[in-house]
Order: sequence, then structure tokens, then C-alpha cells
Amino acid sequence: MPMHRSIDRTRLAALHDAERKFFEEAHPRSRELALEARRSLLSGVPMPWMTRWPGSFPLTVASAEGSRFVDVDGIEYDDFCLGDTGAMTGHALPSVAEALHNQARRGITTMLPSADATWVADELARRFGLPKWQMALSATDANRFVLRLSRMLTGRPKVCVMDWCYHGTVDETLAIIASDGAVVSRPGAVGPQVAPSLTTKVVPFNDAGALESALAAGDVACVLMEPALTNIGIVLPEPGYLEEVRRITRQAGTLLIIDETHTICAGPGGCTMEWNLDPDFFVIGKPIGGGMPAAAYGMSAAVASMLEDRLSTDDVDVSGIGGTLTGNALSLAAVRATLSATLRDEDFRRMIPLAVAWTDGVKNAYEAAGLPWHVQRLGCRAEYWFCPPPKTGADAAAAVDHELDSFLHLYALNRGILMTPFHNMALFSPLHTMAQVDHHSEVFASAVEALTSA
Repeated sequence: MPMHRSIDRTRLAALHDAERKFFEEAHPRSRELALEARRSLLSGVPMPWMTRWPGSFPLTVASAEGSRFVDVDGIEYDDFCLGDTGAMTGHALPSVAEALHNQARRGITTMLPSADATWVADELARRFGLPKWQMALSATDANRFVLRLSRMLTGRPKVCVMDWCYHGTVDETLAIIASDGAVVSRPGAVGPQVAPSLTTKVVPFNDAGALESALAAGDVACVLMEPALTNIGIVLPEPGYLEEVRRITRQAGTLLIIDETHTICAGPGGCTMEWNLDPDFFVIGKPIGGGMPAAAYGMSAAVASMLEDRLSTDDVDVSGIGGTLTGNALSLAAVRATLSATLRDEDFRRMIPLAVAWTDGVKNAYEAAGLPWHVQRLGCRAEYWFCPPPKTGADAAAAVDHELDSFLHLYALNRGILMTPFHNMALFSPLHTMAQVDHHSEVFASAVEALTSA
């Protein structure tokens, strides 16, 4: 068996062309609808990133249920993307649909609390360990709010994030470290309002020394981070790193914000409970709504005590925190129904073994072919790399192979498997089956064989 085999790029291009042709022939109705959409939708899609799907045009979905969806050409798919975590619970959960229907008939927006709000806050406190909570409509909003609150509480102007992180569309976080060490806008960031170096310090993930240096000046209000990077691929913390982050932030008087919108894949309480973390603020987004827009942010008792005094003034409505639809009754009904029925201990006991089996299937295929690839797993989420597992976001960004990514995604899609479009990543819901894992293992091995056979 050859070791450290490389991919023949001429062969890759020819295989990719064949997959594109197959895709176009198999999806005439999706193609027709994509062309119609260009009349009134920019680039023919509701959001620009929807052009990132494999194939010459995006599929149009007819229906989605459980761990599968069907497109308008009648083709069924195993969904390992799950709305990039927004549908981590599975699609069309009956309990969520019923809760939405019942609440919609009772009213959606009143700007007053619903009874579900207290239940949701109590459950979030039980799961994640922080005693006080507020709601948002997205993790982006929640992150914006906690950055504002952190600056107010500390009187400091700057925030600190990890190199190549992602926390939604928050301006301060769309920043990376350039080759000369300067803080610059992340590639692809559109129209930053100011140079990111004015608002943000950026440090490499897994580099406690860099973090300590960044906080030494005493001008950083908070560190906002995922406990493991997920949006540049899965980059796991090295042993002791997160403990050092907590020590350094406390020593510097800097608040620590943990965003677990994606890393809730580690367990019902995310990495915060699995790894015994102790943040000052905690953000959780789309998974808690069962597909409905919803998010929340929690805080320590000490932070809550300071905030309750400062946010009880007459002008709190123009604080830049919240909005008319934030905490609406429909979203809260969806969160209550979701957290009552899924993402529980028993669900993760089903989901994580599926991710382990998926990881094994991928590993067996690339090792059999002599490819120097790797696969990384965090709870019920897993991802393959075409290099050794990166230790920083910059390492992960440098390792991206767009041509190979695109081919493997399209090869899978043409055989009834949807992967997360921005990564080689699979996420498991409680409704996935081992048969779906086996299907992916077979398809992935077939793709590897096509790439490497003589």
C-alpha cells in the first residue's frame, strides 16, 4: 500500500466534471426553479452564501423530516448538514410543530413575558450552569449584546477573539492575524465599519502566551471564544489550554464569553458542562429552537448582580440590546418544546456512537488508500482533513483544499448525502441511523477509490 499518496489533479478535475454533468441531468426541476429565482433574488438565492452548495445550482427542497429531506425532483437525501446545526434536533419535530401551532393561535408578539420564558431560563441554567439568562433571536445578536455588556461593565474598549474564529455577523469578530502580525478583516468580510484593529485583538487558538500578552495592556473588556473551533473546521483545545484561558482572563480582569452554538455537540450542557468550564457569559444559538430562530445568553451570578442595577433605567429601550421580537412567545414555545423532547442525555447516548462510527468509516477509507488525511471528532460532530489535525485557526485555513472539498461534496450529494457546505463536516441528530452512517462510509470509500485507483 503506497503511503502519503497525493491526489492526481488532472484526474480530480475529470471526475469533478463528470459529477457536475450527472448533477445537472438529475435535477431538472431544481435547475428550472434556480433560473426563475434569478428574476428577483440576488444571485438567485435568499442569502448570498447559498451559492456555496455543490453543483451548478442550489437544490430546492420540497420537504424535510427527521434526518432526511426530499428535493423537488423527488430525490431523497441523508442530511448530515442539519442546517449547519440549526436543525441538530432533526427536521419537523412533531412536538415543536404542535407547540408552534398552539402558540401562534394564542398570539406571537406582545412585548410581554410568556410563561414559557421562566421554564426556558430554568432549563438553560440546569443544562449549562449559569444562573441568569436573557433571550435573543440569533447567536449573532446574543454575541453583540454580551460584547456591549462587557464593555459597559469593565469600562474597556476592546474585545479579543481567536484567529479565524466565527461568531456570526458580529463586526468585531470578523478579524484575523495577517502575515505581518497586524489585525485585519477576515477575507470575505463585507464593508467593515472601521479597521478591526481599532476594536479587536486577535490571538491564535491554543496559544495561552499570546493571550496573556494581548490582555497585558488592560484595555480588553472580554475574550469571546468557542471552547473548540468549529467554523474553520474542528480544532480541539490542547490539554490545559482552556484552564489557562480562565486563569489569564481572571488575572487581567477580562470577562470570558463562551459561545457554544456549535459545540453543544459535545453533550446536553455543551463543552461548558462536559469540561467543567466557568465562563462569565455563555451564548447558545440556533440548536435550542428546533429550527425556529432563537438564542440565549447566560451569565454568572456576579455579572447578573451588576447588570440588574445598570439595566433598570428609563432609557434601557435604547441600550442597543434586544428588540421588539426578541423573547417573543413563538420562539420561546419552540425552545421549550425542543429542550423538553431532545438534546438530552439519552439523545447524546445515541448520537455520539453514530459520529464515532462515521469517523471510523472515513478513517478506514483514507488509510486503505494510503492518503495522509485525518478525521477529527467532537461529540456528535466529525470532520475530515487532508492534513494532520490543525492546532490553530490559521493552520486550518491554510489546509483548505477547495477543489477536493467541492468534488467530495458533490460526489456525496449525487449519491443522496448532504454535507455542511463550508466544511467536510457531519453532524448527527437523534433521528439518524447506523444505516445512514454505513451509506456514507460506502460512498466516501467509493470517492476515495475513484480518486486513487490506477
